[in-house]
Amino acid sequence: MKPYWNEQDFEVFNTPGLDARMSALAEVIRPKFEELGTEFSLFFSGKTGDEFFPHVAKHMRRTVNPPNDSWVAFAPYKRGYKAVPHFQIGMWESHIFVILAVIYEAPNKTTMAGNLLHSDVLENLPGNFVVSGDHMKPQSDALSQLGDEGIEKLLIRLRDVKKGEFVIGRHLTREQAASLNKEQFLQFAGETFDALLPVYNDLLQPKKEPVSR
Repeated sequence: MKPYWNEQDFEVFNTPGLDARMSALAEVIRPKFEELGTEFSLFFSGKTGDEFFPHVAKHMRRTVNPPNDSWVAFAPYKRGYKAVPHFQIGMWESHIFVILAVIYEAPNKTTMAGNLLHSDVLENLPGNFVVSGDHMKPQSDALSQLGDEGIEKLLIRLRDVKKGEFVIGRHLTREQAASLNKEQFLQFAGETFDALLPVYNDLLQPKKEPVSR
């Protein structure tokens, strides 16, 4: 069984120097992101009824420090994705991530945070899904560890703090990723995105009123 992700992929992030690492990313990792971009743009277009576009990270703004992660993002806009809720498949040196993200560039994140604060959609996700308040850091916490109070704090920060973000999904360690062939990884990513689509739909709703309990 040939794994879809391998040690060579993860070792790219140990390549010293900006130019050398950018070249390694383009040669080793970007072809997989482009392949995944085609695959899951069709997936999201079919699931949502909106045309989705892939956005493979090019890291063009970097002039000194080499990137520590890379990704392909999916959004229903051809020119960009950062201002709207978007899906991603990406990797750090330590793991693969399959996520839904609202980052600080999103102008409507106050409304989106309120939608999730007044919804029970997150309660339907498995406890092993992970969540973070900063897409620039690899660390995250399992939903089961954070509990309702911890999740509420993240959402309030998303609502009230300019730099507040909300990132949710699943991770695969290097070892876990290396145990999956292409078909198995596509299944893992597809199942993760299926579970996240109700959250995405809630984010896009007009301002919601509190759920009666």
